Amino acid sequence: METHENLLAGPPPTQLPDSPEAREALESGAKASDVAARFPAYTAAWAALADEYFAAGHAVTSYAFARTGYHRGLDQLRRAGWKGHGPIPWEHEPNRGFLRCLNALGRAAQAIGEKDEAERCTQFLRESSPEAVKLLSSQ
Repeated sequence: METHENLLAGPPPTQLPDSPEAREALESGAKASDVAARFPAYTAAWAALADEYFAAGHAVTSYAFARTGYHRGLDQLRRAGWKGHGPIPWEHEPNRGFLRCLNALGRAAQAIGEKDEAERCTQFLRESSPEAVKLLSSQ
């Protein structure tokens, strides 16, 4: 019997690799800036910095941190086989740093008047993970 791939289903979900040492450092209370300096590819540290600075009223600095994490995450997604579209599930914990950076980038872009970029980020997040949209919009 011959099987055929379902071409209408779209690409499979992309799952980023875990970074246990970086994750444990951040979870243990290390400063996000120290974790980002030691593990610059760890997007959750950049997301934490973006959130921290946005909450303190520094939208431009938040934007810079979010953009750094976003680009680090895009590099990792491509290495994991992502072709520029398809699900990036929130349910896979290592994806959360990237998704949080994407959300933070859109939020900071909106705050500094970059409306087109904010809309692109919102759409990208919506297409990547509806669960992330739901959880991050309630924060």
